[in-house]
Amino acid sequence: MGKRAYADARELYIVADAGGSNGYRARLWKAELQKFSDDSGLELSVSHMPPGTSKWNKIEHRLFSHISQNWRGRPLVDHQTVVSLIANTTTAHGLKVKACLDRRRYRTKVKVPDTVMRALRIKPRRFHGDWNYKFAPHQLG
Repeated sequence: MGKRAYADARELYIVADAGGSNGYRARLWKAELQKFSDDSGLELSVSHMPPGTSKWNKIEHRLFSHISQNWRGRPLVDHQTVVSLIANTTTAHGLKVKACLDRRRYRTKVKVPDTVMRALRIKPRRFHGDWNYKFAPHQLG
């Protein structure tokens, strides 16, 4: 969706939590961000919410509370029910949610070798470079 809506974009800004699979220490997260940067040709600026502060994440407050309200205690009996409830979430301020079921299988316990980590085109920012960094694609295109 974003590629069509912002066809001339050259950079993408990503805000992520500090822990879990998209945490600032996660090697696979960084390796996949580099792959995305390379595939899309976009520079990626990444900022992680400091540990313990996800409660201030604006997206969570703007999106997830409305999804919960839309569910209204309905039983989540299958994947299609969950996706439909999420996709039919709207707000009076114009928020419209799009959702689809991803049926792909993903490998677990993936190890990212040191050689891949050394090849990342990652540049730490001045302020908390471990939480704030930028990826450049290997080939601009």
